[in-house]
Amino acid sequence: MDHDGDCFSKEELFNPILAMGTQVSCLLVISHFFQLLLKPLGQPAPVAQILAGFVLGPSGLSHIDGVKGFFFTISSTDYYETMALYSRIIIMFLIGLETDVPYLRRNLREAFIISCSSSFICTVFALSVTTFIFQEIGGHGSVAVMALTLSIILSNTASPFVLRLAHDLRFASTDIGRLAISSSLVADAYAVFLLIIISKQKHRYNGLKWFFYGILHFIVIISVILLNMHLSDWLNKRHRNLKYLRSTGMSVLLAILFSGATILETMGFSSVVACFLIGATFPRGGKSYRTLLNKLSYFVHNFVLPLYLGYSGFKADITLINSFRNFAIVMIIILLSIGGKVTGTIAACLHLKIPPNEAVLLAFLMNLKGHVDLLALSVGLESTVMSSQVFYNLMIIAVVINSLIWGPVIAFMVRRETEIFGYKHIAFEFQSPESELKLLACVHGPRPVATMIGLISSCRGSESVAITPYLMHLIELPERTKKNLLYNQKEEDELSDDDNYGGNDVVEINEAVDIFYAETGLLIHQAKIVAPFATMYADVCEFAEDKRSSIIILPFHKHQRIDGKLESGKEGIRATNQKVLCHAKCSVGILVDRGLTASMSHMSGTGSLQHMALLFFGGPDDREALGLSKRIGMHHHINLTVIRFLHRTMPMENREIDVAHNEEDLLMAITNHASEYDADNAAMTDFFNSYVTSGVVGYVEKYVEDGRQTASELRDMSEMYSMFIVGKGSGGSCVLTNGMSDWEECPELGKVGDFLASSDFDLCSGSILVVQQYRASKGGDEDQ
Repeated sequence: MDHDGDCFSKEELFNPILAMGTQVSCLLVISHFFQLLLKPLGQPAPVAQILAGFVLGPSGLSHIDGVKGFFFTISSTDYYETMALYSRIIIMFLIGLETDVPYLRRNLREAFIISCSSSFICTVFALSVTTFIFQEIGGHGSVAVMALTLSIILSNTASPFVLRLAHDLRFASTDIGRLAISSSLVADAYAVFLLIIISKQKHRYNGLKWFFYGILHFIVIISVILLNMHLSDWLNKRHRNLKYLRSTGMSVLLAILFSGATILETMGFSSVVACFLIGATFPRGGKSYRTLLNKLSYFVHNFVLPLYLGYSGFKADITLINSFRNFAIVMIIILLSIGGKVTGTIAACLHLKIPPNEAVLLAFLMNLKGHVDLLALSVGLESTVMSSQVFYNLMIIAVVINSLIWGPVIAFMVRRETEIFGYKHIAFEFQSPESELKLLACVHGPRPVATMIGLISSCRGSESVAITPYLMHLIELPERTKKNLLYNQKEEDELSDDDNYGGNDVVEINEAVDIFYAETGLLIHQAKIVAPFATMYADVCEFAEDKRSSIIILPFHKHQRIDGKLESGKEGIRATNQKVLCHAKCSVGILVDRGLTASMSHMSGTGSLQHMALLFFGGPDDREALGLSKRIGMHHHINLTVIRFLHRTMPMENREIDVAHNEEDLLMAITNHASEYDADNAAMTDFFNSYVTSGVVGYVEKYVEDGRQTASELRDMSEMYSMFIVGKGSGGSCVLTNGMSDWEECPELGKVGDFLASSDFDLCSGSILVVQQYRASKGGDEDQ
């Protein structure tokens, strides 16, 4: 008897744990199989993951006795629920880490209106059918708890599902994608609030005890947030020579998170919103944030989220729809959810003046289920006030089918409306300097990082302007055979940084970014690409397109020596720059770093000024540089001067800027495809009226006859400015630049940029930014 009891104990203690590991592996394998199967059809990963659980669960393969016995062992449900709990904790924490908090803060009103409008209508629908469903399923207990549960099911939006779907369909960085994610988070918060009320009924706390636990709830959250702030700051200062935190430091941070979340769950509160807040308030910048973001992203997106979504589908048993009554209840829930979300979201979008196509997509995204609603069903089933297994099973079926319907529909809609949800580049020439700036800066090593960060800061312009900057570390993937590695080993001190994919370069770049964030509070997102030079340009262009960047800034392939001369680096860097100029679907800038602009990254709070000059010769590239200069000129630590070069023989009536030129004339001149000079004059007139007359930017005109005089004027101002900004050049101004140099060494810089970076111009102490405007058809670049 004792032996039998011992065997039973071992079976209960060990077998479910071992079995769950095998079950998890099966779910992941089937999930990846469905992803491979559905990827050619354009279906996102979450759909495949829910479908995998759906097929593996009671609705599919678990009808086979052997499969059912394997997946539904004794006490396996408890292990699955525990796994789901810790999955929710880590998923919501990561969502908080990844959330663009400044965007959420700027657009909280819009997200609040959308989520509240849809949630309110869904709640009304839930209340209207509660009595009918309660009677039809023969429920017993509290009708009020069932009403709250139905309200959560209809009004909730699964933020993890929305986030992953937006990333998979590559519109997470668009305004509509970010608004959908923000709105789903607010809807989650509303659902959690209703869930807290249900939990109160479950634990049967009196008012005073519930109030005490509510205060304790906020104390726990605030304590975890403050502890994270101090601990992450301490960890960031330790081992500065490491790229990431050690495993011990990361484990301590996660232990604090799980401890706080477990305490909240024990008190009867859902930790969903708390974990999101802990992640959203986690200190940005530094090694701790970078480590958690990098390590958790891979783990969650490849393992935790597929299991969490797969388990959602695994819980549904479609065979329970064995009568017209059950079928009608499921259809009513699905239709009410669709009606409430679509009606409420579109009404809110009409109020916010969001375009109809975007409003429809937003409504469909808000209808994705499978998060707090499943948790509410579990809590309701455990509660004695609403114990109906039939209701539980039917609602899970409705939630899973609803998400399986809308996932493919959203994918089809996004791919069909590529002109709306695809990459839409707006040139700086037509951008408002007050609009959000998305910028991608690239470096191959730590040398130009300080200047590149300074340029990012200056491109922001006014501190009130929103900016989303990315700094990408480009690392050459060495193409070496095993034989070379075996027989031609280098000494350790001869190994380049590229041999270990960045080496200490990563530490230096991270340190520069962290110092900049500590001084300015501006977070620069970091990325890394390891690829051969032959294909590196494709990765850069794809990343810029995915992030909707307005401009890509590349480092020049030459770097400055101690004696001031420019020394050539790897030829692959130059080839990458040339290919990006040809293939990028946005503006491109090439930065020739001479070092002085690096101090720009450390000027906040000081009274120092940077003197920069925009050289304007005419043409679309120069107009693009002029548009970018609108932002740079608004920076309070930059003194910008626009220097316009004009031909000396130009008629007098064309020399002066018509300050009375109104906006309608400007738009008419551009849209009617006027001559290049008219377009240049119109753009300069608008710039003059807006920025020069107000004293924000200085303005100078230089009259020259040919390239020789232009070169002479440039030499005279070589020591006056820390940076020169110029368009790459696309024709129309050849008379001003012809004869500047005997030959063009670097055509990717244009004639003026090439002259400023040439050996004939070594006296120049300022960096150079050469800008090229994106044009849909680049048949070839004409010389300036």
